[in-house]
Order: sequence, then structure tokens, then C-alpha cells
Amino acid sequence: MATVSEENRTSANTTPGTLPRRGLVIYPNTNASEVVELAQAADTPGYSNVWFGDSQNNWREVTSLMGATAVGTKNVVIGTGVTNTVTRHPAVFASMWATVAELSGGRAAVGIGTGFTALGTIGRKPVSLKTLEASVKAFGDLTQGRSVVEDTTGTEYRLAYLTDRPLRIPVYVAASGPAALRLAGRIADGVILLVGTASECITEALGYVREGAEQAGRTLADIDVVLWAQLAIAEDPAQARDRVRGPVARMVMRWLPMELPARVVPAIEHLRTFASEYEGSYYGHLVAKPEHSKQVPDEVVDSFALAGTPDEVTRRLPELAAAGVNQIAATPAYGTSWARQFDAVRAFAPNG
Repeated sequence: MATVSEENRTSANTTPGTLPRRGLVIYPNTNASEVVELAQAADTPGYSNVWFGDSQNNWREVTSLMGATAVGTKNVVIGTGVTNTVTRHPAVFASMWATVAELSGGRAAVGIGTGFTALGTIGRKPVSLKTLEASVKAFGDLTQGRSVVEDTTGTEYRLAYLTDRPLRIPVYVAASGPAALRLAGRIADGVILLVGTASECITEALGYVREGAEQAGRTLADIDVVLWAQLAIAEDPAQARDRVRGPVARMVMRWLPMELPARVVPAIEHLRTFASEYEGSYYGHLVAKPEHSKQVPDEVVDSFALAGTPDEVTRRLPELAAAGVNQIAATPAYGTSWARQFDAVRAFAPNG
């Protein structure tokens, strides 16, 4: 099988001359045992992270999957891509992560956001950034053995088993808009960029992250930058791009709070004329109708995904590193067969 090559690997933030680390994003839409097998497939060939989607009405329950992965792997950092602090009480949320960290020997990272599909499927709206910030602070207090106050009862509580052995579990905030990106820069250990793969969009997004970091007396170098990207690799480049047109269509139909490259604006404006057909639908995450998918041109695919031949994908990696990306969290083309997703994991593997 043809694979994407890599000349340099790094286990920390990228520096000039290195390529981004590679992570795997898994949306658990199949049998739980198969999900864990896919996560295990990333453990030995050099992936740095495995991120599980967390949307309780769309996919398998993430806590169980992370626990199974923790005991079934030795190397990858295990995280959510992404979770929220509404569908689980803050005490349950913190204890869940403390347990995952314990099972994995410290290989845990919290990817968190405002809760789009997870809350939408139960008739709730995403939380405000103010609420998200408070949740991240409470999580840090609880996992480091400190007490917090319950919002509705006023009761002070803590995780008793962490009082004498606090944990430090990194938090990554998922963001696309300026305010959320600044928040990530100000309070988080890392940021998950949901802005596509065009260097112009990444640069603009990281400008906001930098502003937030500076507000907290930090620099952009203190923030681990993770880029979310749909992935498809095939010897036939058209075939690879076809596999991600649907997820890309759904992504660009949503509001993108940035200045888009001029080369993709007309096509995206056209695709957004179909957006009303998906409003209020929180199921079928990233799935577009075939008649909409086929209207996504290659220029849009290449600005919002990593797709093409092994050589084409390889050539994108230095470009993303130069833009400031430390890790590419790759999602094997959503909606494709599980066997094809295994193929993508092997093809993109650093040590494949």
C-alpha cells in the first residue's frame, strides 16, 4: 500500500524543519469493538493522539471507548474530539477524565467545545464561551484536588481521591470564530482549529489565538496547535477527493467566520444556498446529500481537507507546518467504509 512519507517526527510542538505530528480522529459510528481496533491501529505506527467524537445520540459512548483504548494501547494520547460539560455533571466529567488518565498512565487530553450536535440532539443550545471558560476552570480545580461549588445547590464538593495526588490533564479548546480562538489562546493548553486546511485561514485563526495568549501573558508557542482535517488517500486523486466532498460540503455550509480565499468564495456561496435543508438536523453529522456533495469542486476540497495521492498529501505537510500547525488530527473520510478508514490510517501513518 502506498503511504505518506515523513522525514522528521517530533513529539512536541513543531520547530522549523519538522513536520506536524499526526493524530487520528474517530467518529464512533460502528460497533464499539471495531472502533477500539481502529484506535489500536494508530498506536504502533507513530500517531501521537487518538481523538474520539463525543455526541451521545449520534455515536457510541466515548467514556467506555476511551477506557478500552487506554488499556489496549501503549503510546497514543487519548482524547475527545470534542466533548462538552453539559451532558455530564462537572463532577462526573472530571472523575471520568481522572480515570482515563489513570488507566492510560497519563495519556489523556481533553478536547472540548460548546457542544453542537451533543446538545442539539436533546434540544439544547451550545453553551456560551463564558460558560465554557468557567467549566474549564472547574475541571482544572477538580482534577487538581481542589473544591468547587455546585451551581444549582451551592454545595461545595471535590474528588476525594485526588486530594493528595492532583492531576494535570491538558485541555484543548475547539474553535473556529475569533472569540473562541482568543479564548483558547488565553486559557487552554492547545487549540483545535476547525477552519479548513488553507494556509490563509490557518494564519488568520492563529492570529486570534496569539491575541488571546498575549492577554494571558503567554505566546503562541505555548499553545499546541491541532488542525482538524478530513483525510482521503488513493492512487487516483479524483477518487480520493470524491470521498471527502460530502463532509466538506457540510463544513462549508456552516458559517465560517473568516476571510475565505478568493478562489473558493463563488463555490462556497453556491453551496450555502442548500444550507437551509440541513438546519435543525443534528443527526447524520458531516453527511451531505449526494446531489450537494458532487457540487464541491476540487479547489474547495483542497482548502478544507487533505485528499489526493500519497505524494499530493505529503506535499501539504511542510505547508501546514509553516503555517504553525503542530499536529494534524486526520479524520478518515467520514461516511466511507470501516475497511477504507483502516486503509487511510495505515496510509497516513508516520511510520507506515
